[in-house]
Amino acid sequence: MAKKKKEEVVVEKTPQVEVAAPAPAPAKIKPVKKDWEIKNRTYILTGNKEPLTFTIPSKHTRRHPLLWFDTKTNTQRELRYATNMNSPFVDEQKGEVTLGHITFRDGTLHVPKENVALQKLLSVYHPMKDKRYKEHIPTKIAENQLEMIEWEIEALNVARNMDIDIAEAIVRVEYGSKVNKMSSKELRRDLLLLAKKNPRLFLSLAADENVQLRNFAVNAVESNLIYISQDQRSVHWASNDRKLMTVPFEENPYSAIASWFKTDEGVEVFKSIEKRLR
Repeated sequence: MAKKKKEEVVVEKTPQVEVAAPAPAPAKIKPVKKDWEIKNRTYILTGNKEPLTFTIPSKHTRRHPLLWFDTKTNTQRELRYATNMNSPFVDEQKGEVTLGHITFRDGTLHVPKENVALQKLLSVYHPMKDKRYKEHIPTKIAENQLEMIEWEIEALNVARNMDIDIAEAIVRVEYGSKVNKMSSKELRRDLLLLAKKNPRLFLSLAADENVQLRNFAVNAVESNLIYISQDQRSVHWASNDRKLMTVPFEENPYSAIASWFKTDEGVEVFKSIEKRLR
């Protein structure tokens, strides 16, 4: 039997097209945030003091503790200024140390950028920071000065347009009974001076209704409509000695009257006095 010739089956392979994988997006490089700016720094004593020399503690002692609480480890870490070490922490100072003094001359201490350890001790860790001395930052000073100027402008505008009765109440806080002898121009002058000298205090007084009520109480007493007892514990009608109120212990009588004027009984007395003062 003749062998059948096997038929050859040809299978055509579809050519595979290689698709290149998309290149990964380049990772964004986050800018490295510097924890400490390398620069020269200047420190000045607080209170505008400029003694010839002034030295603050540079190491921990029982009399002058020099410790910093580390919130990460919940421990107190001892501080020390060593001129040959890169850290102000004693536990990070290895080997023999050379202690240095921290001395202000004419109220100022200049620390070069190379002395990072001393700068960090003064700017971050020292317990006397912002108490006996502070870092001199020109930008911050300019911001504070600008803010103060804005406060001053606002206070002067309020003072210029203020009613004379309210002006009297505010000036009385500063000068007391001298207000009674002032002319309206003198009153206006001193009001503007007060607004310029301490704008925040002035605006606080201008918004405090008790200041006006207190001035009203002073006028009522000076006009002999009411009087305060000699022991400063009670307030009476001057016409019939009838007791109006009791002054709380250790409270200023006029402040107590001002608060009492806001009660139901006090409002009626206030209205009565107001009519008589007109």
